[in-house]
Amino acid sequence: MTTPHDQLPVFRSRLFDGQVALITGGGTGIGFGIAQLLAELGATVIIASRNQTHLEPAIEQLRAAGGKADSLILDVRDSDGVKAAIRSVADRLGRIDVLVNNAAGNFYVPSESMSANAWRSVIEIDLSGTFFCSQAVMPIMRDHGGGRIVNISMTLHYRGWPLMAHATAAKAGIDAVTRTLALEWARHGIRVNAVAPGPVPTEGVKKAFSAPPDAVPDVFSVERAMEDYARRSIPLARMGSPRDIANMVAFLASPAGDWITGSIMVVDGGEWLQKGPH
Repeated sequence: MTTPHDQLPVFRSRLFDGQVALITGGGTGIGFGIAQLLAELGATVIIASRNQTHLEPAIEQLRAAGGKADSLILDVRDSDGVKAAIRSVADRLGRIDVLVNNAAGNFYVPSESMSANAWRSVIEIDLSGTFFCSQAVMPIMRDHGGGRIVNISMTLHYRGWPLMAHATAAKAGIDAVTRTLALEWARHGIRVNAVAPGPVPTEGVKKAFSAPPDAVPDVFSVERAMEDYARRSIPLARMGSPRDIANMVAFLASPAGDWITGSIMVVDGGEWLQKGPH
């Protein structure tokens, strides 16, 4: 969903010149929106994904727009593989200044019929992946005098959300890990924050919410339903866009966020404050 505000310049040109930013799940959706903005602002962007087919067109698009970009095949659930892959990026480029933990795997499923594999898959990608990537990048940032980690959470666990027990548990864990790492690593100049998006329709949403076989249909799959939901349930009366989330990530990663750590920044048009029906 593109809106005119997405095109407005917000940050100083070349804000991230000379810096390296690694975005997990950066080939599509919100992650790609974050990669686009950081590349526009001068960062060398490394987008990581398990799926090579997501990476190639994303890299081509970033480079065609004048960005410095490369890809990384990465399974965030594999702690040893994460350490090796992130070290390879640092060895090749000399540094990693910004890590955005965006990789996620979510789908609607009734709690009473959720399989153990469905539970584990989301917990491992969302929560364990966030921790493994943060743990792997920490010594690199420490040795370079600091860095910025931004985790992508969500707002659904603030009030509970039916059919999303696995995702709400994982994202609540991400909030807790964000605050804990912020306290542990502040002495190394590493700032750790999170962004909690509200509903952001992307091309990949329908596919992501279509599995496993016992899943129920995604309530945001039809544009008319999305617009109606925004009018009824979001005080600012529109759905979010990837650029809305990317702007907050860039702010937290920039010098403007130098005295912010351990914070969970909600970017949702006021949705989580609205007490409408599920």
